[in-house]
Amino acid sequence: MNNTREVDVVVIGAGQAGLAGAYHLRRTGFEPERDFVVLDHAPAPGGAWQFRWPSLTYGKVHGMHALPGMELTDADPARPSAEVIAEYFAAYERAFDLRVRRPVEVKAVREGEGGRLLVETSDGTWSTRALINATGTWDRPFWPRYPGQETFRGRQLHTVQYPGPEEFAGLRVVVVGGGASGTQHLMELAPYAAATTWVTRRPPVFREGPFTEDVGRAAVALVEERVRQGLPPRSVVSVTGLPLNDAIRQAIADGVLDRQPMFDRITPDGVDWDDGRHVDADVILWATGFRAAIDHLAPLKLRGPGGGIRLDGTRVVADPRIHLVGYGPSASTIGANRAGRAAVRDIRRLLAGEPVAV
Repeated sequence: MNNTREVDVVVIGAGQAGLAGAYHLRRTGFEPERDFVVLDHAPAPGGAWQFRWPSLTYGKVHGMHALPGMELTDADPARPSAEVIAEYFAAYERAFDLRVRRPVEVKAVREGEGGRLLVETSDGTWSTRALINATGTWDRPFWPRYPGQETFRGRQLHTVQYPGPEEFAGLRVVVVGGGASGTQHLMELAPYAAATTWVTRRPPVFREGPFTEDVGRAAVALVEERVRQGLPPRSVVSVTGLPLNDAIRQAIADGVLDRQPMFDRITPDGVDWDDGRHVDADVILWATGFRAAIDHLAPLKLRGPGGGIRLDGTRVVADPRIHLVGYGPSASTIGANRAGRAAVRDIRRLLAGEPVAV
């Protein structure tokens, strides 16, 4: 009657972080399907990249780092990133025989018997000694709430639903958000839209100079400190600023990236500020980021009083069996690779009964 399957490690998610973790498990002697299993809810390889809008070509992608053990070479920068990276991830899964199970929806992770965790899925239940959670953020788009939002007669959509610029031809578009997606949307939309308006809560910070490893490490350290304190993570991009490249400079000069403070309310035909200003709009595009997709971990009650999950590296302080990879400081592609290696090193010690480093 009991169809629960037992493994040493379950990896949830097969994006950059999950594949990095699976690679390091394989490399250190864990056998897929026997010792560990990778569960992915997406219909095909590619992680969240496969859902990106077609106009986001590979050449526009900021800082895509290769997965461990296999470089991404000779990619055409003019091809959609969704195609390039999905093909790369598929080849990677084949090359290292990772045997990702998909589509599998993870419904909940609960405490099991004998110190094991139960991972309840659409494909049955797995009993595991350790868990690498690499579910990212794409499935949890963040929609802010503003007065009058429900009265707007136009279209509201989030970055996750963005279809490309052609669909907005002749429309007046308000883009909300000061991150990379918001600026990319604005620069794409400007030649098509009748008008664009850019609003952000805080003035955008543009970064001069190259994004060096030292700059990246410093940014990751700031995000890491938040999760060490048990606070909800901020994105790495939020502390690095936006790269001031030639395209950005031109968009600023052309008035496309003319940032306005956040509006105070939404009206049926646009947005209003308390100072009396009004902008007519047909579309509000919320480029307002994402939250960690970790609701399936709720039964374990891992969140602390600060609202986040306190981590030491990738390890959950409240439960050393669980590692969050691609969460907070490891949400960048280079961070995910390093975190996958660190998580596996820690899990090997745990399974061997060795003391876990504090």
